[in-house]
Amino acid sequence: MAVKDAGPVRPSARERLLAAANELFYNEGVHTVGIDRVIEQAGVAKASLYNTFGSKDELVRAYLQGRHDNVARRITQAVERYDTPRERLLAVFEGQGELFAQPDYRGCAFNRASAESHPGDATEQAAEAYRRWVRTLLTELATQAGAPEPDVLARQLHLLYDGSGQSARMDHDPTAAASARAAAATLLDAALT
Repeated sequence: MAVKDAGPVRPSARERLLAAANELFYNEGVHTVGIDRVIEQAGVAKASLYNTFGSKDELVRAYLQGRHDNVARRITQAVERYDTPRERLLAVFEGQGELFAQPDYRGCAFNRASAESHPGDATEQAAEAYRRWVRTLLTELATQAGAPEPDVLARQLHLLYDGSGQSARMDHDPTAAASARAAAATLLDAALT
C-alpha cells in the first residue's frame, strides 16, 4: 500500500508570526510596525499571537532572540574554522563580514530596536543579552590568545565590532568587517607585546 504524500507542511502559527516579525521589525522597526500588520502578514488570527506570545513585547523578544541565535551561530561557525587562538579571535570579524555581505543587511537589529526601547523593556533586555554575549565571547577568545588584560582588549574589540556594523550599514560597505579585522589584529599584537 502506497503512502500518500500530504504535500508541504505549513509552518505553525508561531513560525509564521516570527517570520513576519523578523521581516517587518527588521526592515521597518519594532515600534513602527503595528501588531495588526504582523498578524496580517503571518496570516493568523489575533488570538494566535496572544495565545503564542502573550503580547507584542514578547513577540519582539522572540524576534530578537532569533536574531541573536542566528548571529551567534554565524560567528561561532567562523571561529570554529580555526585552530590557533589568534585566528579564532580574529574570525569573529570574518563571521561579522558574512552577515554584512547578505543582500538584506540593514544594520544591527539590536541597535535598531534598542533605539526605540524604554528602560527595562523586553527590547532593551534582549539587546543587553546580545551585547553581553559578544563581550563574553571576545573576552574568552582574548584570554585564550594570551592577552594579559583580556577584558581591556575585549572592550576595544567590541568597539571595533560595533563600529564595523555601523559602517557596513551607514556607508553601505560590506568590507567594513575586513577593516575591523585588520585593526583587531593590530590591537591583539600590541596587547601581546
